[in-house]
Amino acid sequence: MATTRATPTQKPAPRRGDGSAAPRSGPGSSQGLKKTAPPVAAAAPEPAPAPPAPKVPKEVVSLIDEKQKTVRPRPAEGEKGGLTPISMKLKPITAGHAAPVPEPVPAPAPAAEPERPQPAPAAVTAPVIEEEAEESDEKIIHIKPPIIIKELAAQLGLRPPQIMKDLMEMNIFANINQSIEADVAATICKKHGFTFEREKREKGGGVHKVEIVVQPPKLPEKPREEELKFRPPIVTFMGHVDHGKTSLMDHIRNARVAAGEAGGITQHIGAYRVDYKGQQITFLDTPGHEAFTAMRARGANVTDIVVLVVAADDGPMPQTMEALAHARAAKVPIIVAINKIDLPSANIDKVKGQLQEKGLLLEGWGGDVIVCPVSALKGTGIDHLLEMILLQAEVLELKASPTAAPRGTVIEAQIEPGRGPTATIIVRMGTLKIGQPFICGNFSGKVKSLIDDKGALLKEAPPSTPVKILGFAGLPYAGDELLVMESERDTKVLSEERLDAQRNEKLASPARPTLENIFDTLAAGQHPLLKLVIKCDVQGSMEALLHSLGKIQSKKIDLDIIHAAVGPVTESDILLASASDAVVIGFNIKVESSAAAAAKREGVQIKLFSIIYELIDQVKESMAGMLDPEVRESVIGHAEVKRVFDLTRGKVAGCLVIDGRIARTARARVLRGRQPIYDGGLSTLRRFQDDVKEVRNGLECGIKLGDFNEYEAGDVIECYNLEKFPQKL
Repeated sequence: MATTRATPTQKPAPRRGDGSAAPRSGPGSSQGLKKTAPPVAAAAPEPAPAPPAPKVPKEVVSLIDEKQKTVRPRPAEGEKGGLTPISMKLKPITAGHAAPVPEPVPAPAPAAEPERPQPAPAAVTAPVIEEEAEESDEKIIHIKPPIIIKELAAQLGLRPPQIMKDLMEMNIFANINQSIEADVAATICKKHGFTFEREKREKGGGVHKVEIVVQPPKLPEKPREEELKFRPPIVTFMGHVDHGKTSLMDHIRNARVAAGEAGGITQHIGAYRVDYKGQQITFLDTPGHEAFTAMRARGANVTDIVVLVVAADDGPMPQTMEALAHARAAKVPIIVAINKIDLPSANIDKVKGQLQEKGLLLEGWGGDVIVCPVSALKGTGIDHLLEMILLQAEVLELKASPTAAPRGTVIEAQIEPGRGPTATIIVRMGTLKIGQPFICGNFSGKVKSLIDDKGALLKEAPPSTPVKILGFAGLPYAGDELLVMESERDTKVLSEERLDAQRNEKLASPARPTLENIFDTLAAGQHPLLKLVIKCDVQGSMEALLHSLGKIQSKKIDLDIIHAAVGPVTESDILLASASDAVVIGFNIKVESSAAAAAKREGVQIKLFSIIYELIDQVKESMAGMLDPEVRESVIGHAEVKRVFDLTRGKVAGCLVIDGRIARTARARVLRGRQPIYDGGLSTLRRFQDDVKEVRNGLECGIKLGDFNEYEAGDVIECYNLEKFPQKL
């Protein structure tokens, strides 16, 4: 029991830090001393090490005092005295690091006085710390105008639908890609605990950004001779339709392309690459129909050698001469391939003579144009034709720099499902690689994939290589030049500039009517109008179709193509045709299921064609069918009034048919002195007492015309029929 009472008397001694017996004073302490005298004597030596403890903290207090001086922004008087009680509290922490340095200890009495002012400075510094914390916790958002909802949601760390919900509560309806006003954005930021600050412009600063003018790549300088390397020749097959161009190309490629073409005629430009005796040749097969003039011109501008295909049993035809004119305008060498020599009616010498008359000087006839008799069906003369092509290419010394900036020409462009806009191009110079940014016409892009004519993927395309490119931002036009640029950003900027210029041209104010053409304008507004929505499979076919339809000219009816594009017939096309009272025409394309249902619902007609001349003929017939039929009079007979009879039903003219016949269903007019005084239908035609259908020449009859009663003897009744004839354009 004595030990348990002595223990609490010994614990407070080190906490006080002094050797006085004050803690053991009290009513309970005197009783413990009397009962347990020996243990107290044993515990007496413990307070001996306690006196050095209060000496050490003085050094620690000075160090803490220096730190606190640096922390406090404004030291006040009396702060030094106020630090002493803090040091008293820190004694147990620094007691382990105490050093036995004897120093005079000031009396603890004055230390008790500064304990009271200590809370005052703490209260002064506390608000300062709290204000600093509030400033650091304030969330500020800076967004440059325009303020897009999607960007604002990303800055706030919220989902865009949450921002749209907040806007709907404010009666503002917008999607994630639309912009909002700065005041609205500030309200939304405040709702979510953020502060929105507008961008402030420096005094004297401009409000517009400096426009960066991006120039397209200039024409490359002439490369050095050591950079040039031989490239494969680009050969174009041209000629009249059905003269065997594609069949000849099929035999060279060992493929069957013509069988897959509608009507057995080529309606697209095909680009192929063939290996012959270790050398490569690039072939272009152009259509022969007259509607594809632009395609033939495009093929002639790209090619190095033109192979003019002429049928041995048919000779030069209009498209043959047109292709010859394109080749001469492009200033490219010509090789004549006389096809179908296996037919019994083939006459090679006759064809040569006809070509000579057209100004084409052939070998053996005093000229230098190579002639190769071939048969695409049996393969006769194909090897000789290929050898002549390689010989001509060797004479031309075709070279290109594979290290120059890549350039190419678009041969054909189309929209493919799952791939988007694609284009077949011929690389003219440089080496086209995957990942290169380019500008093609009005659209930019980045080469995502290179596909050759056999469907294989390529990593790069050297000069004279036909490849299909994926990665266009829009559908280019056939004949556009593809230019590779260094920066993808520059291609997008240049594309936006060109599209803006094109849009401004479309939005330009139309020509105003003048006094000279105002009557023509009024008359033109009365013409019937056939509106069409045209969808094609490829860009080249659309150009040919628009060119052919544009040649349909008529003063009686107008043709308006309100929309023409590449791709299948979609529901939006049907809705456009329904709103415009137009007819949808598709060429080598399909109709989406949703579009077919919409066409049935809206009552829009869809006409699909696979052969171009059938389409053109159908459009012409439709235009002619919209015209009102032409009404013509056909006189069938005359009757002279001999006597007028006044009956109860009215006056009736007794007549004698002097020529032709008088028909009951025909129309008649009364002529008096060669001037018509009445025109109408016959109400009564009788012979004696009988109603008859007609009265022939030399017979008498009674005639009553409608409600006409002013007959006179000597009048002539002319009977005629109205015939309707369909008008022509």
